[in-house]
Amino acid sequence: MRQEVSPDLNGLSELFGYRSLVESGLMNNLKQKQAGLNVLQWAGRIVKMIFKLIIITGVSATLVLLLGRVITSIYAQSRIDTLSEIENAPTAVVFGAGLWRDGSPTPVLRDRVKTAADLYFSGKVEKLLMSGDNRYVEYNEPAAMRSYALQLGVPDEAIVLDFAGRRTYDTCYRARNIFEVERVILVTQEFHLPRAVYVCNALGVEAHGTPADQRQYRRGSLVYWNIRETLATLVALWEVHITQPLPVLGDPEPIFINTRVYAELAAAVRHRWVCE
Repeated sequence: MRQEVSPDLNGLSELFGYRSLVESGLMNNLKQKQAGLNVLQWAGRIVKMIFKLIIITGVSATLVLLLGRVITSIYAQSRIDTLSEIENAPTAVVFGAGLWRDGSPTPVLRDRVKTAADLYFSGKVEKLLMSGDNRYVEYNEPAAMRSYALQLGVPDEAIVLDFAGRRTYDTCYRARNIFEVERVILVTQEFHLPRAVYVCNALGVEAHGTPADQRQYRRGSLVYWNIRETLATLVALWEVHITQPLPVLGDPEPIFINTRVYAELAAAVRHRWVCE
């Protein structure tokens, strides 16, 4: 007789229960892994968004910084000529450019003074307005510029000193309002000329410029100067068109006697002579 084997219901229950626990654990593990993947995906998206914002901000800031130099360069392009081609003007304005510790002019400043002297000797200008910083007794850019110009043979009567030309804006403002010049040739290096030409014209001085690059400057110096110039150009545009600050002023010191005033003085002298 075949013996029938009855199923062990308790064993089957335990087996199926264990299997359910395993499946439940696997499901929990899968859910945890999926949750972890979701967190990583969101974190990745956030990081990408941050990097995109940084790149967009950086590009925008770069464009804004460069915009100033683009504007001034386009404006000044037709107003910059070589020494031999530039039109005559009554005055050349020479911008300060730093001194060594012993008070002597730096190579950049020497090149500016030398270029201004060349303008004078070639008959392009009658006067040299040397504008620089002299806010401290031991730091006197205009005096150092004058001393070097005299060494080059420029007569003292052709030199006018501006001791409060602390910045390009100040020099241009004072040239118009203190020294009463109307038409000038600006003397500075190529990297600085567009801003100088733009600012002086914006402040009421008819200004053209000639570059004073008389030597090969170090690449590192050029990089630094151009970075500095990029920032300074934005500041200059802001000041010229928005804030319009007043520099150090004083009594007028006209370089040339105003023709109207001169005519009035001459008429007064003649009248007095006739009366006598």
